[in-house]
Amino acid sequence: MKKIVYTLLAACLLTACQESFEDRCAREAKEFTQKKCPAQINHNTVIDSMTFDKQTLTVSYYYTLSGNADNAMAIQQTNPREMLLKEVKNSTALSGAREHGYNIRYVYRSQANKGMVLFETTYTDKDYNQ
Repeated sequence: MKKIVYTLLAACLLTACQESFEDRCAREAKEFTQKKCPAQINHNTVIDSMTFDKQTLTVSYYYTLSGNADNAMAIQQTNPREMLLKEVKNSTALSGAREHGYNIRYVYRSQANKGMVLFETTYTDKDYNQ
């Protein structure tokens, strides 16, 4: 599923003449969400949506965690910010977002406690270009 998400963002790199890069990213994120979400990523993780905010130039991924993963204490102990940053830095599919200096945001919510954010982080060009 990560391949699909990253492929979508990579598709934003191939901008059309009549559509700006930002407009295309917003459209592709909306289409992905409408066609593919929610989607099971693994046993305990569902991607709920992907968005692109043209004003803040932020790509956002929204997930719901369930089962053993739905545990705020366990999440804090695993240091997901570092793990996700490595993924952002190494992903060829996110290279367009990095080249354009976009913010990349991840939000993980609890299935058991609706609305509770278990983990949220945003990476800026200062984070992934170090």
